[in-house]
Amino acid sequence: MKALVYDGIETLGFRDVADTAPRDGEHLIRVEASGICGSDMHAYLGHDARRPAPLILGHEAAGTIIGGARDGMRVTINPLVTCDTCAACTSGRENLCAERQIISMPPREGAFAQFVAMPERNLVEVPADVPFGKAALAEPLAVSWHAARLALDALHPAMERRALVLGGGSIGLAAALALQAMGVEDVTIAEPNDARCAFLESRCDQTALATATGQFPLVIDAVGYAATRKTASELAQPGGVIAHVGLGEDAGGLDIRRMTLQEITFIGTYTYTAQDFRDTAQAIFDGRLGPLDWTETRPLSDGAAAFKDLREGRVAAPKIVLTPWA
Repeated sequence: MKALVYDGIETLGFRDVADTAPRDGEHLIRVEASGICGSDMHAYLGHDARRPAPLILGHEAAGTIIGGARDGMRVTINPLVTCDTCAACTSGRENLCAERQIISMPPREGAFAQFVAMPERNLVEVPADVPFGKAALAEPLAVSWHAARLALDALHPAMERRALVLGGGSIGLAAALALQAMGVEDVTIAEPNDARCAFLESRCDQTALATATGQFPLVIDAVGYAATRKTASELAQPGGVIAHVGLGEDAGGLDIRRMTLQEITFIGTYTYTAQDFRDTAQAIFDGRLGPLDWTETRPLSDGAAAFKDLREGRVAAPKIVLTPWA
């Protein structure tokens, strides 16, 4: 099969690789759409030791089951494979499973390929009227759905339901959409890239600013750099909540003294539960997250150029989706 392979820092190759072989209990899926995630970019830049070269990246995918009793079923893929038996899994917190694996990290190759294999419990059926490119957004949207849900659960009921999202990429935009679907009407996205900021305003009907000012009861950091954590610390209202979902860099930025003196709650959020993923997929199918027409589609064979364009800030759209069969 053809795949886009991460071969080293800022180096990707599109070539033939060994065919995917499903394990027991897994389905073979013909990948129809696979989005580029910020974590794929971190690996591409050599910033993620969990993703050593050579490796097939990609974990935001949708496609069609090939063979078996469910041959032809259209599915979106929850890429988080867990043990299903530990206390975390049985209590509905599968994202904290100590044995968790995710495609695009060893030992599981990713979905920037023509085929991928997944357990049946990781698949959600996609209605015939939902395009694969939209269905592939279930994964990044679920990340933000999970973060928004935890943040709102932590927000004191007396506080105003008003939010700032730092970062206007797919996770930031998805966080804004999730908050709005959960009843938060006043959401601002801070995005320093002028082209993306304009895109968010014109195409996504969002309030987007290059720099946010004031204070907010709820702040979601969808970037995760020291600079954005510093901003979150400054702009979180006393008694408010910071939900941290970005993984840009691992240290610096938080004003621990202010967070302590002002009783600001900080929540680290990672991926999503299986229920979050199903809820997000259903919200996509029901149209509760909007038209989701803000992606750019390119062939997988042009994936290296797509990564380079993202690296150099030449992409206004919050998400590039790659199609392996174009």
